[in-house]
Formats: sequence, structure tokens, C-alpha cells
Amino acid sequence: MVDFEKATATVGVVGAGAMGQGIVQVSLQGGLNVVVHDAREGGAAAGAEQVLKRIDRLVEKGTLKAEDAAAMRGRLTVARGLDDLKPCDAVIEAVFEDLEVKRALFQEIEGVVREDCIIASNTSSLPIASIARVCRHKGRIAGMHFFNPVPLMKLVEIIRGPETSDATAQALMALGKRQGRVPVLVADSPGFLVNMGGRAFTTEGLRIQQECVATPAQIDAIMRDCGHFRMGPFELMDLTGIDVNYPVSMIVFSEFGYDARLRTTPQHKLLYEAGRHGRKTKAGHFTYDADGKATDATGADHVTDATPATACAVVEGNDRLASLLEEAGIAVGADDGKVALVAAPMGEDATTFAVRTGADPKRLVAVDVTGDTSRRVTVMTAPGADLSHRDAVAAAIAGTGRKVTAIKDSPGFVLQRMRAMIANLGCEIAQIGLATPADIDTALQLGLNYPLGPLQIAEDMGARTTLAIMEHLQAITGDDRYRPSLWLRRRALLGLPVHDAG
Repeated sequence: MVDFEKATATVGVVGAGAMGQGIVQVSLQGGLNVVVHDAREGGAAAGAEQVLKRIDRLVEKGTLKAEDAAAMRGRLTVARGLDDLKPCDAVIEAVFEDLEVKRALFQEIEGVVREDCIIASNTSSLPIASIARVCRHKGRIAGMHFFNPVPLMKLVEIIRGPETSDATAQALMALGKRQGRVPVLVADSPGFLVNMGGRAFTTEGLRIQQECVATPAQIDAIMRDCGHFRMGPFELMDLTGIDVNYPVSMIVFSEFGYDARLRTTPQHKLLYEAGRHGRKTKAGHFTYDADGKATDATGADHVTDATPATACAVVEGNDRLASLLEEAGIAVGADDGKVALVAAPMGEDATTFAVRTGADPKRLVAVDVTGDTSRRVTVMTAPGADLSHRDAVAAAIAGTGRKVTAIKDSPGFVLQRMRAMIANLGCEIAQIGLATPADIDTALQLGLNYPLGPLQIAEDMGARTTLAIMEHLQAITGDDRYRPSLWLRRRALLGLPVHDAG
């Protein structure tokens, strides 16, 4: 088996569509010889031509030397048939997602290449075990899941099937590095790592919407401004396509035994069935104009003409809340029975907090001071609250230049429960041995553009705090969806780092 880090190796790419072209390009840029094949008449030549055009554009932009581009052109071969894959040290299949098609193709490739040639599938959803089942040499069969667009997305998941050999897995890790990617080793599992790990972000956003806690625009704004996510869950779903993310959600949910932590909502299915698939259909969670801009992603900011509050009483305060109130010009004093009662619950809703502390729910204004509060602050109240207190506090906070989002009662507001759910699912992925803690973080940051990986989020919030939020969510809702991962629970209780794999 070739050492891809050192040798001048030859890689075959079967399938010259968008993904295949990307794999060809990064392989050439990594100094590899590439043979590209496509079953369509003229498909391989057309795909190779597109790759070379992109390489020429890199020369025009000054990011690639002309001599390097010429060398890449010389290392690219268009296959006339599968027999031209004979010299390959690895073959990467990148055809459409059909198990029987892939099985037949793998059997054909096995009949051509050497016994030490690795054969990898770029599948994003089919089990490697199912593909390898029909192969003679199962130890050399694995997954190599790239992300679109391949030249820009640095992550590649190396999927190890039940019979994939250590040598095969390590060779593909080296090949991924040679291609300029960041490889992570993942066990064969439904959705692999990124598609599994990304479920919490979207499905919890959908759950919060279902409870009428906040609108999609409000949730997106909170996650962007306070959580530093590049996109909120609803704009992300509309971008990737609900015809993509709903079926994936259902596959992962069913294949993991209908674990409630992976459950989506009826609204998600409704949009799918209605053909509202996001930007591609100009309607999804939002509606889009001809330029692809959402026309109704508004209403995240709470606007009020109330007189800003100048005094309040604090119930179970903390330093971050004290600083925010000071900046807003709200003096903290004793409760005279008239002023707003301001609190910063962690994992509780305003109702539970009021009952537990004895605070007057009509005057209670809950403020989320977790995450980044420099641009946006979330406030919420219990049912039956006197909203004049909320509006007065919101007006004072808005006076500091911050935007305010007012939501309905929710355990953990929006940001706390979203981050805790992401962290908890990451911990569960570590618990079932799908990948190492470090690779889980790397994959979600590179594959989904998360500001922090799931376990890093748990560390950022604190393991004990994350566990407490999950326990409050489970107790208040009575829903097994919020069952804490044993990985998180044990490390929080023992005071161990969440990344501790011991």
C-alpha cells in the first residue's frame, strides 16, 4: 500500500460531476497523478476541462504559478474505460447516491485494480459496510466524504467500515492531507459525523419555533449576534435546501432508533411536502426575491417607545447582569413592590424561576447574559406578566446601542438551550465512539462553520452549567429530547475536562 505522504501516487476519480471535479482538482494541487472516469459519453473529458479551467483561473488571479498549472495538466489523464484505472493506488468513487449502483461499480473496480489499491466512496449517507459487503477485499474499502465545494471546504471524513484495515484508514488520512484537506477518522454510522452532529442546531431551532417561543428571524438573529454562528438555523436550512436536510434528519433519526434528541418537527415535514425547499424554490422558512434575498426575515428587534427604566431590583444576580444594568443606567436597589425584578436564569424559564424564588412573575424580566451581549440581548417574561416592565428594561438596554429581542417564556431562553443541545449531542457522539473529542470539534467547525466545536461549547459554558441546563430542560418539558449524555454527566460531576477520553 502506497505511502501517500511521500510517494508520487496515482489516484482515480470515478464520477466527473461537481464533487468528482473538486476531488480531481485538490488531488492535482496535492501533486498527485489523477485518472478521471465517467460512465457518461464524454463526461470525463468535460469534467477534466472544467477542472483545468478553474486551475487556469487560479493562475490569472495570481494564486497559482503558471508552471505549476502546466504540471497539473500533465498529471491529469482522461480514462477511456475502467481499465485505465489499473495503475491507481487509490480510487475514489463520486457517483450519485444509489447503493446498488455503487455496489456494482465497486465490483467492477475490484476486477481492474491491484489488490493493494484502496477503493473509497464519497458517499454522504450510505453505510460503507453495505457497499463493502459485495467486495472481495473488504479491508481496503472505506469512505472518503468530501464537502461541497471541495476546493473550499477543508474537511474530509475518512469513514472506517467494520472491516476496513488500519493500513487503509491511515493511508486515506495521509491522502487527505496530501490533497490539502483536514482529515478526521470516523466510524461507519448513519450520517457519519457532520450530518449527525449538525442535527441539534437545526432541530432545536425548529423546536423553539414550534413552541412559539420565537420566530425564525428572532432565533437566527440571536444565534448570529450572541452565539457568533455565521448563519442561524433557519437561513441555513433554506440555503442547503429542505429537500436535503429534512430527509437527512429523518434518516439519522430512524437509524439511531428514534432517539428523541434527534427528532425534527411537523413544520419541517410540512415545508418539505409543500415543496417550499428554501432559496432554490424562492420559499422555505422565508420567502426570497429574484436575487435570493429573504424578503420577510424581519422582526428580530423589539421596538418600544416606553420610558427607559432607571431602577430595578435584582433576583439572584451575577456580575454580567450587574455590568449590563450599570451600562443601561438602571440602578439596582431594594424591591419596593413597584420596580421591575430583573434576573438572569440559567436553564430555567421565567415561570419556574419565579415559583422557585418567590419573585413576582408579573414584574419579573428575565435577561440572558450568556454569550455575546455586546450587540444583542434577549429578554423574556412569564405568562401574565406586566409587559410595561419588560419594555422599560428593554428601552434602557437599547439605549446602550444594543438590539433587544423579546421572546416568550422558554427554559434556557434561545441561546442557552441551543448551545447546550449542540454540546450535548457532541458529547453523545464521543460517548458512542463515532470520533475522538478533538475530531468532533474539528469536523463541526470546518464542516458546518461553527464558531466552536460542540465539546468546546461545553467547555466554554462550563460542563456543570451545560449539564444543569440540560437537566432543567428535561425536568421542565418532561421530554426525553433533553436527556443529558452520560459523557457530559460523568465529566461534569467528576470535574473532568469534557475532552477527557479516559
